[in-house]
Amino acid sequence: MKKIFKNIKELIQIRESDISYVSGSDMNTLPTIKNAFLIVKDGLITDFGSMDECPYNFDGEVVDCTGKMILPSWCDSHTHIVYAGNREGEFVDRINGLSYEEIANKGGGILNSADKLQQTSEEELFEQSKHRLEEVIKMGTGAVEIKSGYGLNKEAELKMLRVIKKLNNTYPIPIKATFLGAHAVPKTHKSAASYIDYLIDDVLPEIAKEGLADYIDIFCEKGYFDTSDTSKLLKAGQQYGLTPKIHVNQFNAIGGVETGVKHKALSVDHLEVLTNTDVEALKGSTTMPVALPGCSFFLSIPYTPARTLIDNGLPLALATDFNPGSSPSGNMNFVVATACIKMNMTPEESINAATINGAYAMGLNQEVGSISKGKKANLIITKFINSYGYIPYSFGSNLIDSVYLNGLKQ
Repeated sequence: MKKIFKNIKELIQIRESDISYVSGSDMNTLPTIKNAFLIVKDGLITDFGSMDECPYNFDGEVVDCTGKMILPSWCDSHTHIVYAGNREGEFVDRINGLSYEEIANKGGGILNSADKLQQTSEEELFEQSKHRLEEVIKMGTGAVEIKSGYGLNKEAELKMLRVIKKLNNTYPIPIKATFLGAHAVPKTHKSAASYIDYLIDDVLPEIAKEGLADYIDIFCEKGYFDTSDTSKLLKAGQQYGLTPKIHVNQFNAIGGVETGVKHKALSVDHLEVLTNTDVEALKGSTTMPVALPGCSFFLSIPYTPARTLIDNGLPLALATDFNPGSSPSGNMNFVVATACIKMNMTPEESINAATINGAYAMGLNQEVGSISKGKKANLIITKFINSYGYIPYSFGSNLIDSVYLNGLKQ
């Protein structure tokens, strides 16, 4: 199957295939070609360039993109799409003045979601989750990471991971699975330490046996799991071939970033609180900082200090944190806009963070995240817009004309 997109107003995020991510001042550079063409064969990008170099005799489907732009689809490296029910009651609780911690202390939060999920069948969980996945695909997401973590026991965590695997086998979008059993301490365990031992001894071997996860994650935060718990679990996960990722610095800085770097975590996510020690720990590492502005918006907590990270020469990725309690939206367009509006990122920085850097943050940088020869043709075609800066500027508008995965219109 061959396809050519012609008369593209601007082809955005063109890169050499060996560029894994961009950092510091380079994040403010977004390579493009105006009045461009793009050729796709068997779902992969094979060629692109200026219309002056466009082949005249093309044996394949022609898509006229006059007045429209093309950019790589969004790469959402942090989601919790597989969950049961919702937590809209807690939304009202927050309006009435309760904090996230207060809601959790009275049985809400993650434990609330775990109760719902444990009572939901695998078939029903798949049905609920597939609608959310289909929704984010329509909004331009072309690669996604999905975490477990609302099971909090062996049976329910495995159920979540099996649903993620089924989604990956059913839909034409790259999906990475993360085991986040250490999302909270369940009521069945008296301490974080005993629960970590349970995850290591009883749950991890089964996950490895069935090949259900790519990554292992933990909520390193006061009242949840400390750095000792984090080190112990990440080390155990690595022995089963699971690469570390961490929820860290959402409310407090307790040394989790340093711990993540020590264990060569692929990413450290949240970072709403950031210290100079954290910044220094990230310098020279291969760990990607990931900001989740949708969570900050929904919970009215501080935003990740993007300027501190970027101005210190570090990279940054953006993701939705799509989950029922603190960020019930998988709209990456909103995330890109919010990063500009609330985090003082430029449109170039935000688009880089949501494409090439997001791909790196879930180990998919060789497959997606840029317009590069040999990568998947997972593409967003915009409506008629003046510039790519209009995407974050017009934050409430749907500016997507169509989405392609593997070169096929969705």
